[in-house]
Amino acid sequence: MDLIISSTLLFSLLVVAVNCLPEPFLDVVVDRYEIPSVCPREVETEDFIRFHFNGTLFADGKKFDSSHDRGKTFVSQVGLGRLITGMDRGLLGMCVNERRKITVPPHLAYGSVGTGGIIPPDAVLVYDILLLDIWNTEDKVEIRTVSKPASCKRTTVASDYVRYHYNGTLLSGETFESSHSGNSTYNTYLGQGDLIKGMDEGLLGMCVGERRIIIVPPFLAYGETGYGSLVPPQATLVFEVLLVDVFNPNDDLIVEVKEVPEGCTRRTVTGDYIRYHYNGTFQDGKAFDSSYQRNSTYNTYVGMGYVIQGMDKALQGLCIGEKRRITVPPHMAYGETGVGKMIPGSAVLVFDVHVIDFHNPKDPVEIKVTYKPQDCSLLSEANDLMQYRYNCSLLDGTLLYSSDQYDSPSTTTLGANQVILGLEKGLSGMCVGERREVIVPPHWGHGEDGAGGVPKSAVLFFELELVELQKGVPEGFMFVWLADSPDPLFPAMDLNGDKEVPLEEFSSFIMIQVKEGTGRLRPGVDADSIVKEMFDNQDQNRDGKIVESELQQTDEATEQAKRDEL
Repeated sequence: MDLIISSTLLFSLLVVAVNCLPEPFLDVVVDRYEIPSVCPREVETEDFIRFHFNGTLFADGKKFDSSHDRGKTFVSQVGLGRLITGMDRGLLGMCVNERRKITVPPHLAYGSVGTGGIIPPDAVLVYDILLLDIWNTEDKVEIRTVSKPASCKRTTVASDYVRYHYNGTLLSGETFESSHSGNSTYNTYLGQGDLIKGMDEGLLGMCVGERRIIIVPPFLAYGETGYGSLVPPQATLVFEVLLVDVFNPNDDLIVEVKEVPEGCTRRTVTGDYIRYHYNGTFQDGKAFDSSYQRNSTYNTYVGMGYVIQGMDKALQGLCIGEKRRITVPPHMAYGETGVGKMIPGSAVLVFDVHVIDFHNPKDPVEIKVTYKPQDCSLLSEANDLMQYRYNCSLLDGTLLYSSDQYDSPSTTTLGANQVILGLEKGLSGMCVGERREVIVPPHWGHGEDGAGGVPKSAVLFFELELVELQKGVPEGFMFVWLADSPDPLFPAMDLNGDKEVPLEEFSSFIMIQVKEGTGRLRPGVDADSIVKEMFDNQDQNRDGKIVESELQQTDEATEQAKRDEL
């Protein structure tokens, strides 16, 4: 009030008397020489205004006062006699940012009093005015919604914690502060006195993503004191606000199930190891991270503290292939500190999750027989040579490999460590024509490191069909007897009875046993090569023939022969 009183007194002192008033100045003359294109409000009686002015004498143009020279705007109320009558009249209908020249005749100014030599009596006064602000004691916070999201499931209430961007301007449009300039939101609680009263009120009922214009009269802002050098006293403030985030300290996790595959027979529990893809965003939709961009799933144990508390809780009870949206309040995420430049403090995080697979370190290989022939008596076992067709996929259906990509089915010898352990188990006990579905957890597959084309810690799904089965021989042997061997053996090998057995005769003898089903060669290896190796093992002196004495050597080879193997 001191400023208003002193300024009013100044107006009342600056008076001159004009003995002969020119005819044009019988009343106030208003020259609106600069009018803004938009004028939402005009000055009315009892309004408070804040403005700059230059005051000059009409007679000679001499300046007698200026708010610019004083370095601060002038504040007063219109129409209640706090200003000279000419000014009370001349300011009515004025718009913010309007410039006017108001010419006031003496009888509407200060009459014949004079000012002790500063201004001659009965002077005509000219005021060049720039209006900067209007308000009224009846004013309330004005809220204008600029835009609002189509979907708004929650609006702000007192005690919520909000993060928002804003541009702060005076009513004249002059910027005094902006969160955008610091590239950081303004973060605060609502309804706890941490904000000016007008903002506490103006931010209520907002949705994340909503834009508002909030106009706060001075008595609900910084009032007569202003705010340092940024906000002058008695200034109306205009905030353009974008709400980025909101949560309440009492908030819990929000889980929205988007998609659940049919036939879900198992859900995640504590201790499971899960692989999932996700997109991480803030509540306003701005992305902060994505596993898809890295082309790699996020892999972790469930419920064991390896991820933020909210995710640890939300990852329980999921099916393979399920999609969820998980909203995590900051006290269940990264709290007030955030994570570097990636996640600001007190940020609500939204994760769109797609479960690729999960398993437990104790999981066995799962085998499901989908077709079995009526004649299924000959079953695969260790050392057997198998030809099989397969498709190998991830549990989300992504095909990794298929035998159909090749000209012929795949071949392996069971027990020879030629395939992963889970596939070995899946192929065991099959008969020709049988089909199976086999689920192989990573500890039975390619483990934490994965393999070429197989992701780390991936659960694999095999579709198997056994095409051909050749029974094998024990590891380390080339031939086994399937019936009792001839006794004595040498005369049976000596087909022509000449007391010696060359390679050709030895080969004929072995192939007769194979043909008659009394013996078996190691499958999957060239028969001539095996026979030659067997012959060389018996031909002790390397003379190209086996004699009975060589066959009867009491070394390890002979002991094996006694066990019916050559």
